[in-house]
Amino acid sequence: YSISSMFATRAVRFSLPLCTRRLFSSTAATTSSREVSLELLEGADKGVAVIHLNRPPANALGRTMLTQFREAIHECRFNASLRCVILKSDVDKVFCAGADLKERAQMNQQQVAEFVFGLRSAFTDLETITVPTIAAIEGAALGGGLEMALACDMRVASEAAILGLPETALAIIPGAGGTQRLPRVIGASRGKELTFTARRIDSKKAAEIGLVNYSV
Repeated sequence: YSISSMFATRAVRFSLPLCTRRLFSSTAATTSSREVSLELLEGADKGVAVIHLNRPPANALGRTMLTQFREAIHECRFNASLRCVILKSDVDKVFCAGADLKERAQMNQQQVAEFVFGLRSAFTDLETITVPTIAAIEGAALGGGLEMALACDMRVASEAAILGLPETALAIIPGAGGTQRLPRVIGASRGKELTFTARRIDSKKAAEIGLVNYSV
């Protein structure tokens, strides 16, 4: 199947799970040394952009990663030839494990507020891109990682995916839109449950409650 053939419009065709599984199984890696890089596919997949997350070991969201992520989103927004944007991790067993708490511990209160505002703005920028966006989740999508995925139009998770908002277990409120987007996706009651309990769920349960479109 061709990824780009799915998106003549914003309507999603039935090949979505198969196409995303191909991304999971791909052994190709970007040669970029950046923490976030943008790949524009060619050939049958022309019109599809893949945003690669590559900050081992956990794709923890720090200042540099956030800056590069916003640059990639900005480039996608103003590329009139795009028909789809896919977010994918190049780090084994993790999509994005959330904010870099070690880096945050070195920030003062104002710097923390500025960083959280930057995350929130970045995910709003992602949410408002005018072409379909897909989070290809393989491994952990926790905290800010899940908030990133929630800003996409669709989420496809591998069997190895683990999803949740564990911040409340650390007495931290999910500050980048998770408290708003999660209830909109899975309903208020379930959204509150996952937030209040810091519970982590697998891809099968996530598909069952509508948090992801497919578990593949």
